[in-house]
Amino acid sequence: MTPPTWYTGAKDVDEAKEAIFRILQNKGEARVIYFHGWSGLGASTVLRSIAEVIPSKRTTPELCFDKIIHIDCSEWKGRRTLQRAIAEELQLDSSIMAILDKQDIDDDFNGVNEISRDEITTVSREIYHNLKDNRFMLIFHSRSDDEIDFFPLGVPSFGKFTENIMIWTYRRRILTITEHEEHKVIQKLRYTHLLAYDRENYLTSGELYALLCKETALIVDDYPCMRGLNPMMVADCYVYTLFLQRSFHNKTSSDWVGVASNCWICDGILQKDITLEICDTLHRDISWECDDNVLTKFKKDSKLPFLVVKEDGVYEEGQYRWISTRSRDREIHGMKCLPEETSSFFLEFVMSDRPVALPDGLFEHSNNLGVLFLCCCAFNFASPPFLKCHSLRFLGLDNCTDEKTGEGKEHTGWVCLHSLWVLDLRYTDWNEILSPAKMHLMDNLMELSIEGVWSWKYTACLQGQLPNLQRLRVIKPKRGPDISIGPRNSFMDKTKLEILDLSGNTEMKILPNSLSTASSLQVLILDGCNALQNIVVPDELPELLKSFSFDGYGPGSHRTSTFKLPLKQERPLTPATEEGASISNISLKGCSQLGNLFLRGLPNLVELDLSGTAIKTLDFRTMVLEVPMLKRLFLLGCEHLCAIIWGNNTNNFRLNLLCIDTRAGTSHPQPCIDQNKSYQLEAHVILVNARLARSLGRLLHNHYAAENVYLNIHVTSAVYSELNQSKVTEKEKNIDMYGDQVSLLELVQADRYSDVQSMVGDAPAAAFPKPPANNLDRHIEITEGRHVLDSGLGVVMTEFAESLHVHDVSTSASSPTGYSW
Repeated sequence: MTPPTWYTGAKDVDEAKEAIFRILQNKGEARVIYFHGWSGLGASTVLRSIAEVIPSKRTTPELCFDKIIHIDCSEWKGRRTLQRAIAEELQLDSSIMAILDKQDIDDDFNGVNEISRDEITTVSREIYHNLKDNRFMLIFHSRSDDEIDFFPLGVPSFGKFTENIMIWTYRRRILTITEHEEHKVIQKLRYTHLLAYDRENYLTSGELYALLCKETALIVDDYPCMRGLNPMMVADCYVYTLFLQRSFHNKTSSDWVGVASNCWICDGILQKDITLEICDTLHRDISWECDDNVLTKFKKDSKLPFLVVKEDGVYEEGQYRWISTRSRDREIHGMKCLPEETSSFFLEFVMSDRPVALPDGLFEHSNNLGVLFLCCCAFNFASPPFLKCHSLRFLGLDNCTDEKTGEGKEHTGWVCLHSLWVLDLRYTDWNEILSPAKMHLMDNLMELSIEGVWSWKYTACLQGQLPNLQRLRVIKPKRGPDISIGPRNSFMDKTKLEILDLSGNTEMKILPNSLSTASSLQVLILDGCNALQNIVVPDELPELLKSFSFDGYGPGSHRTSTFKLPLKQERPLTPATEEGASISNISLKGCSQLGNLFLRGLPNLVELDLSGTAIKTLDFRTMVLEVPMLKRLFLLGCEHLCAIIWGNNTNNFRLNLLCIDTRAGTSHPQPCIDQNKSYQLEAHVILVNARLARSLGRLLHNHYAAENVYLNIHVTSAVYSELNQSKVTEKEKNIDMYGDQVSLLELVQADRYSDVQSMVGDAPAAAFPKPPANNLDRHIEITEGRHVLDSGLGVVMTEFAESLHVHDVSTSASSPTGYSW
């Protein structure tokens, strides 16, 4: 049944809050109230304000509650996470929280993603008993696509005969401000009794800006990295992004909103020393879904004077901070010179056969200009007109051409390059600016992005240049030689480099070896680099690497903004070429922070080494896709690994060698393949937690017959250390992969019974038999400590194992029941 709607007529947060209190005091049957805010804006601010003041209303009987439950799931992680938040708010007994913890760990090993985890009945029962005899108010910020039924979570119902109240809203990361959007919301409501809302178009520009500042204060409070940040600065970042999105971005083919986080700093909204973590968080949170009317309303606010001149518009002189204009001719709507106050200027000439030249004197008084974007413009590359912009920090050029006037009279005073923090060239063949002499002047440059042109002949000589470079992108080149040809030490001194994107370099065959010295590198993107033969850097990739992407389908439609890999919806739907990528070997060994991985469309990939990484769930449905030739998978030293989800991809590839070791450490030697045996699969596995055997059991049970498998599983609680390595001879360490067989398990086979014998003395030989001299080809060993043995290991035991050895186990669960072995 469609709930009735009620327009509050409020102008600010306090008025909306009091309007909701009046609803509650009317003693109507509206027990569940949805508040939509002002066309979708400000609802969470109002609800949080209610949560703060409702305890002081205890003298009003209608507003007197035994318990107030305030739940913010603005980052939706599923029903289990919601139930945990309720339990924490009610301060339930630690034993109840332990039930949640235990089930979450178990789901980790089952490969159940967070958003798919349902509530736990035992916890629901405890929540119900805690609330059933109390009058309570539930205040809920939701990010779920559907309205939540709280009764299965343990929350008593909000029927008309109860005294319990629920007020809730959708909290969006995308700021949605559209007229009559509440009708879309109504269609989703099933348990709500009343929808309350306000209208954005009834607010003045000052009231709208004030409301936005209140909303951004929530963001500052939500993230520890932002504590102390002025909410007004964050609000200005929101308005700047809206200005960029509704004016310049929509009119060009390039994704300029993707660089908004750079603009906030270069324009002076945020300080230069703001952390990249803050920029990354804000960039993820700030997005708009609205029409031009909202931008027009913000424009009227004197705090942020800006001007948007469309193709058929007229320029009006004024003191504008930000200006965006689109024009067909050099006159630019009569603009003679940029205002002195302008800090960001975006100009696009409509694309034509003959690019329009910039007017003379346009930047004559631009001493405060920090951000400059030029699209489809022509100017003299030897003496650009913006050389006098001594405060210029961001220079973006898109499809610009050399006017070649005054050729041979190069301007020598390139002072603006000293102040430059970001240089972004897109389809602009101005390679001279990347000459060693010019790069030497860019000693403050933090980001260099080059798209659609070939400039590697300059950027390959980075050694000794750009000492503060943090982000480098050389993507989608039109033509050119192999970028790995030439100097191989380009990254030798790039200790501050954090993001490297080489997407679309189809001629690159070898990854520069000096990349291992870029010690701060966190993101590496090689999408569409299909000529690469392997990714094996002799000294390994940097340890701090967190994200890696190699998409054989090609580069995404949008470049990465900060530390995030391209989103699924931004990636190409079909392969760029029929041949696919050439790469056969990818080694990310030793990247101890790596947890974000995407590989797709690699038809020749044979070996994947993820040893020593921080991967918790390796998912062949979402992380590694379309690798039909994959034969060898190494996961040594992956102490965080809980599950491998094979999905349907195992129908397309058959592993020959699987090596897993979940003990800490990165120096585990790789087992060798015995060439004298013809098994379809050799699996060498050392597990600290036996529950990982569930993943192994699913692989074996579904895709291999027992007689075609060599299996050696060791379940141990021992921690790997360098001392263990001393038990392995140099010959064993350096043995060739295809030489004599060396078992990974030999590293833990030392003095098995010494502790027992020391306690009881010399016992009869029959009491403590020696371990088997030779293991069978499908062997399981359980040793050293306490272990939980469940059905995962039981499947492997009953269907594949030929021998089992259990020793040095202080407390051992019995063999999994229900199996005959």
